[in-house]
Amino acid sequence: MADQPVESSPSCESSSPCQHSVSCHPLEPRRGFLAQVGAIVIGGLVGLVPFVAGTLCFLDPILRKRDSGTGTDGFQRAANLAELPEDGTPERFTLRADVTDAWTIYRNRVLGSVYLRKIGTQVIAFNDTCTHLGCKVDYQASNKRFFCPCHQSAFNLDGEKQNQTPPRNMDVLEVEVRGEEVFVKYQNFFTARPDKKAI
Repeated sequence: MADQPVESSPSCESSSPCQHSVSCHPLEPRRGFLAQVGAIVIGGLVGLVPFVAGTLCFLDPILRKRDSGTGTDGFQRAANLAELPEDGTPERFTLRADVTDAWTIYRNRVLGSVYLRKIGTQVIAFNDTCTHLGCKVDYQASNKRFFCPCHQSAFNLDGEKQNQTPPRNMDVLEVEVRGEEVFVKYQNFFTARPDKKAI
C-alpha cells in the first residue's frame, strides 16, 4: 500500500495565512491588555494630580485659619510691664495683629483695646467694651472708676458693676506675663445679657 502523503501543518514561519492568526501569536492579547491597563493607570494619575492640587488650593484658607493663629496660642502682645503703673491705675492699650480672611492677609490690623492693671506681681486685663450695649468704657481718674458715656454704666477698679445699667461686670481677659512683656488673649463677648459668652 502506497504511503499517503503527509500534510504538513501550518507553520508560523511559513508565508501561510496562519502568520496573521491568533493561534500563531498567543502573546498579542496579553500585551494589548497590559497596554490598556497601563494607559488607564497613567491616565488616572495624570487626572489625579490637578484634582489634588485644586483640593489643596480650595482648603488652603481653612488650613491657614486653623493653624496660623497668632503664633502665640491666641495671645497678643499688649504692653511691657514697665508701662504699667505700680499703683494699679488702669492703662488702655490697643492690640494689633495680622488678620487672615480666606486668601487675604491684612497686616497689623486693630483687634481691639484693653485696660491693664498691675497689682503687685499680678496683671489684670479688661475688655474695654461695655457689657450693656457695646460702647467703649472710659476710665475716670478723678473718680477712680470705669464709666460708659452712652448710658452711664459704671464699674469700680476691679470691673464690678456699680449700678443697674450693665447686665454684668466688665469682661476679664486671660493674661500671660512672659519675661517683661504682657500678652492678652483678646476676645469679644455678647452684650446685653447677664452671662459672659464669647462671640
